[in-house]
Amino acid sequence: MGIYKDLEGKRVVITGAASGIGLATAIRFISEGARVFILDWDEKALDKTMAENPKLSGSACGDVSNPDDVKIAFSEVDEILGGIDILVSNAGISQRKPFLDIEYEVWAKILKVNLDGMFLCSQEAIKRMKKQKSGVVLFTASTNGMEGHPLYAAYNASKAAVILLAKTLALEFAPWLRVNAVCPGFVLTPMQKAEYTEEMLDAANKEIPLNRLATPEEVAGLFAFLASKEASYITGQAIPIDGGETSGLFVKDLDE
Repeated sequence: MGIYKDLEGKRVVITGAASGIGLATAIRFISEGARVFILDWDEKALDKTMAENPKLSGSACGDVSNPDDVKIAFSEVDEILGGIDILVSNAGISQRKPFLDIEYEVWAKILKVNLDGMFLCSQEAIKRMKKQKSGVVLFTASTNGMEGHPLYAAYNASKAAVILLAKTLALEFAPWLRVNAVCPGFVLTPMQKAEYTEEMLDAANKEIPLNRLATPEEVAGLFAFLASKEASYITGQAIPIDGGETSGLFVKDLDE
């Protein structure tokens, strides 16, 4: 049985849902009784996810930064779910690299996926939500969009833009639509593991007050809460889930 009874039967679309935070969020919404449609660019991972999670309602393979792929995916959403109540726009990519070494093509690709993808998917979702005058749009942003982090110029810029996109849409479509940006800090996802060695992860843990990375399931729990009626007065916010990382300078063992 789910925690949030009002999510039962809700039509949910989640992008970037074949792994990491997106997959954990899809599984969480299924546990809440929602009908979940997922979108991902990785066909092999998508097929595996569908096979391992038979309660998923449907899926589409596509690139969120491609307008045609997004339109086709949402047409499939219409056919399978008959509309949409909740969008979790989560798909994103990253690269760790010094600013002067970033190729323009890489910069452009990160911005296209992380920002254009949010624009395209939320636009398709809100067009449908407007007809019923209700809905929730949730973006995966990052604490990297709230403060500077060296070696992540493109990723940081994209996530800061996502936060302002969320705030703008929250204002533009109030009061019937709620829009929020979830801002994870370090999360133990495949993308994080690909960029950080074990030594780097250990060093990151020491800088986080809770002394560990988040799990994808913890971030999924925040998405479920924000989509539910329990969060009915929360909109236009960038909500960190970071173990206290952005609270300020953390110096361990001061009083031990």
